Amino acid sequence: MVRRVLALPSGRIAVVILVGIALLAAFGPLLAPQNPLATSDNTLAGTSGAHWLGTDYLGRDVLSRLLDGSRISVLGSLEVALTALVVGAVPGILSVYLGRAFEWITLRLADTLVALPFLLFAVAVIALLGNGLTQAMLVTGALVSPLFYRVSRAATLAVARSQYVEAAVISGASIGWVVRRHVWVKVLPPIAVALAQTIGVGFVIVSSLTFLGIGVQPPAPTWGGLLASDLGYLNQRPWAPIAPALLIMITVWACNLLADAIRDVSGEAGRALVNNRKARANRLDKADPAPAGGA
Repeated sequence: MVRRVLALPSGRIAVVILVGIALLAAFGPLLAPQNPLATSDNTLAGTSGAHWLGTDYLGRDVLSRLLDGSRISVLGSLEVALTALVVGAVPGILSVYLGRAFEWITLRLADTLVALPFLLFAVAVIALLGNGLTQAMLVTGALVSPLFYRVSRAATLAVARSQYVEAAVISGASIGWVVRRHVWVKVLPPIAVALAQTIGVGFVIVSSLTFLGIGVQPPAPTWGGLLASDLGYLNQRPWAPIAPALLIMITVWACNLLADAIRDVSGEAGRALVNNRKARANRLDKADPAPAGGA
């Protein structure tokens, strides 16, 4: 599936952007030209050789804070997506095989989580457990998990009713073997689409919480926090919110683009894409003239 995604222009663009964001998260704090927490008297300065994106209201270098804050933003979004994947996909697959009682309980839990406003619930959890981003992201991931539950359950139901799975069950195969051998391969593409979309949602959630000053102890930099601090000084630096806003928008757009690319290459569409490429390669081979024999 990876090769099919990279065969699409949209898939290559999304992968390049997300790899760049991942490199920022890994090496951004090391690439920061100055201490992101160091203040100075040079407040609200414009762009210069010493400060490529200027300074904020405390004289801190904006570029350094933007690079240093990329790690928290990326890790927070991954926490949301991976928590939702584990909490939602595993019960969704097992609900098809563990009986009506387990199915009814998990369905009611999923309906309950869908009804809860995850952003407000995350704020409430932070108010109870303290101002930490990790616990907020774990709770938010659990509230987003019904997406994975529904996707994995629907895909598993489609596979469970196939003849080869029923034959494996009748022959005495265990549930674990059936899931590993037959179900997981069919469920993986829709889960991958949901995971890419959820990572983008995670960026929006992290940015929203940090924009409100929730989840991260100041003066730790985040993209949402930088956006909030810049909005307070638009008269002096009207262009300041562009950099963090663009990073958030481009990252979310790349996640959605990757989700669309995965959807386009999976299932019947993916097989059609592979068949078209093979047919095109065969036509090109037939069009090439045969090499002339030597004298």
